[in-house]
Amino acid sequence: MSSYNVTLKDRSTERIDGADAYQQEGQMTTFFANASGRTTVDTWSTRVASFRTAEIIAIRRLEPVTVLGEVSENVRDLRSA
Repeated sequence: MSSYNVTLKDRSTERIDGADAYQQEGQMTTFFANASGRTTVDTWSTRVASFRTAEIIAIRRLEPVTVLGEVSENVRDLRSA
C-alpha cells in the first residue's frame, strides 16, 4: 500500500497511510484502500480518509522505499584511491 501527502489551503499537510487510490465524491476527495491486487476503486474498497476538495492544494503519492539492512561484501571492501 502507498501513502499520500495532502497539502491543504492553510499550508498544513496530512499524511494518509494505507491508501491505494483516491477520487472525488461530490464535495469531498476520498482516499481508499483496495483489496490485494485490485487497482480500481469499487464496492469492495474501504474508505480511509476524506477532505473537502475545495481545501486541497496538492496531493502527492509516496511510494514505499525498501532499505537494505545488510551491506554487500563488494561495497564493504572498497578503499579510497
